Amino acid sequence: MRNFKKAIVFLTVLGFVLGFAMSVSAEDGSGKININTATVEELMQLKGVGEAIAQRIVDYREANGLFKTIDDLQNIKGIGPKILADNLDRLTI
Repeated sequence: MRNFKKAIVFLTVLGFVLGFAMSVSAEDGSGKININTATVEELMQLKGVGEAIAQRIVDYREANGLFKTIDDLQNIKGIGPKILADNLDRLTI
């Protein structure tokens, strides 16, 4: 019984650590979102980016490879100069 409790505590702590690590995986330490690694959920945190546009970003990245510049986001349907300008300080590659 004692080993079972230790195992439960260990797995709980491990779950929290892994969950935290995954939640910051697209951030580079400065709080910016890396458009080459961000998930749909992380991209949805950007101003003017909903689920559909976030999914287009991920799909584009998977089909064409990593973004070379942040301006490459304008190749995504629904992202224009306004959305890019509104989020420029929150993006990185």
